[in-house]
Amino acid sequence: MIRFVSGTDTGIGKTVVSAVLARRSLEQGMSVRYVKPLQTGGDDDAAVVRSAGIDARTLLRFPDPLAPAVAAELSGTTIDFDGLVRDTRACGDGVDVLYVEGAGGLLVPITEKHTMADFAEALDAELIVVARPGLGTLNHTALTIEAAERRGLHVATIVVSDYTGGRTEETNLVQLRELGPPIEVLERIADRH
Repeated sequence: MIRFVSGTDTGIGKTVVSAVLARRSLEQGMSVRYVKPLQTGGDDDAAVVRSAGIDARTLLRFPDPLAPAVAAELSGTTIDFDGLVRDTRACGDGVDVLYVEGAGGLLVPITEKHTMADFAEALDAELIVVARPGLGTLNHTALTIEAAERRGLHVATIVVSDYTGGRTEETNLVQLRELGPPIEVLERIADRH
């Protein structure tokens, strides 16, 4: 099984969510692996997930913290979309579940012709959408779910990351539940990545 972790935005906790979900799967007796196919900027998301005791890998790394298509172009590299799909699938060999963390949201470009949504579709992955708890999340999450559904992607779960409570966050949860997919809430973790 391939689970594609996407977000309604960048910097919202996809890596922490990936680590938590992968660790939970491991504790349920499944064999698990994580892969970050496209890492941009100086972060090392695989290292964060590895610190949770998960086999974690990165396939392509670009120094600039930009959309993968732009970061690759600035580094003089062309991303081979079909090769990336093949290499990502291969990371799932021998495990029950492969967690694939995207970069940013579903419509972030990977190549001139391909987005993260195309990537998730090519992997035949179920989608985990990570959302903020506060202001703006209703619109961002609804747009992400709509984009996923228009492309035939199955949204398995919406994970509200970094939840602290409060009136805005509580009312947002009520509204997010009306979007359809199951909701999971992850409370704020002090050292969030």
